[in-house]
Amino acid sequence: MMNSMKKPELSIIILSFNTKDLLRDCLDSLEKVRDEISFEVIVADNGSIDGSLEMVKAEFPWVIALNNKKNLGFAKGNNAAKKIAKGKYILFLNSDTVVYKDVLKESVRFIKTDQKIGAMTCKLVLANGKIDKDIRRRFPTPWVSFSRLVLGSGRLYWYEDVSENKTHEVDAIQGAYHLSPKKVLDEANWFSEDYFLDGEDIDLCWKIRAKGFKIFYYPKVKILHLKGASKGKNETKEKVPLSSRLKFRMASVNSMEIFYKKHLWNRYILPINLLVLTGIKFLKLVRFVRTVLQ
Repeated sequence: MMNSMKKPELSIIILSFNTKDLLRDCLDSLEKVRDEISFEVIVADNGSIDGSLEMVKAEFPWVIALNNKKNLGFAKGNNAAKKIAKGKYILFLNSDTVVYKDVLKESVRFIKTDQKIGAMTCKLVLANGKIDKDIRRRFPTPWVSFSRLVLGSGRLYWYEDVSENKTHEVDAIQGAYHLSPKKVLDEANWFSEDYFLDGEDIDLCWKIRAKGFKIFYYPKVKILHLKGASKGKNETKEKVPLSSRLKFRMASVNSMEIFYKKHLWNRYILPINLLVLTGIKFLKLVRFVRTVLQ
């Protein structure tokens, strides 16, 4: 077990928002592997009202509980832990995950193999046994986005042209399991707070790659990901008011627009840019109508 007097090698940051039972399972899984590498866990809570913070303090006294007091969103909520994280490496981990033996140790070992690796992830497996495709993605350029959203093919976007069992370099990984050296995150300025939910992980990967670092998908180890639960997507519509559902359901398409304007606008001619933005506006309209009618 790690000596609390020593600086941990790894800081694990878990954003919490009304997922008490899932968070407990996640922390239980981490407690079982505390001997394999020195790490600290910081739970950054975004104003949960389900007793998440109280549970952490009562059942996991070794975990650092950070009270953000209100829902700051994914980027700002995670960034709040920046000032207290002491590890050489930072792992962003969703509360709806279960970490298995050797995953942390092997992840840190892998990222140490090349100083140019700025971020890595492992294989994320869903409850149905299939891979979480969002764990490895290409940047949403106009052609990649057209292939996915219009042609209905995710082959390019989700690297379906590369075996899910092959270690390989990717454009972007998911924030559910994102490991980086702290010095790389500091250089990239952590998550962009332009995003409330969704898009911030791709944005961070863009910034890391822009600094000349590589990003890898490493499937030799895996974790369980109960997809969507940490975002409240598994709640029933009776439990969540329309205003909240709209805020969460519109976040992804809002993030598309933010990302494109920040990073891709200057790379393409105006007609293509206008076509892309028109498509995004149409998706916003469709998402809004579907959410209201649900």
